[in-house]
Amino acid sequence: QVQLVESGGGLVQAGGSLTLSCAASGRTLSNDAMGWFRQAPGKEREFVAAISRSGSNTYSLDSVKGRFTISRDNAKNTVYLQMNSLKPEDTAVYYCAAGRPPRGSASYIPIQYDAWGQGTQVTVSS
Repeated sequence: QVQLVESGGGLVQAGGSLTLSCAASGRTLSNDAMGWFRQAPGKEREFVAAISRSGSNTYSLDSVKGRFTISRDNAKNTVYLQMNSLKPEDTAVYYCAAGRPPRGSASYIPIQYDAWGQGTQVTVSS
């Protein structure tokens, strides 16, 4: 059974940076598209960024474009989310997800992911 474990969250001041990691066990992620989602208090979970199975395509939420970068290292079975210029509104629990959308595309659709991590807290202070 696949297990995804996120790490790298924490408390950072506005304008700072964090890099989240998501390590997988029990499944080779090279066959999966990967995504990052987040959930802020009192809000629904929302898509942040995704990377295709091949790693050649990425897709991200408009509000994080130019600030967040998703990448993957299939040799390490790990996906990353580099977050720069963080804002207080980025505060949330961040979840990684693995799945097999059609053609292994970078999908923003949660139901196309069948494995989810437990989340890591990111808090951005103003």
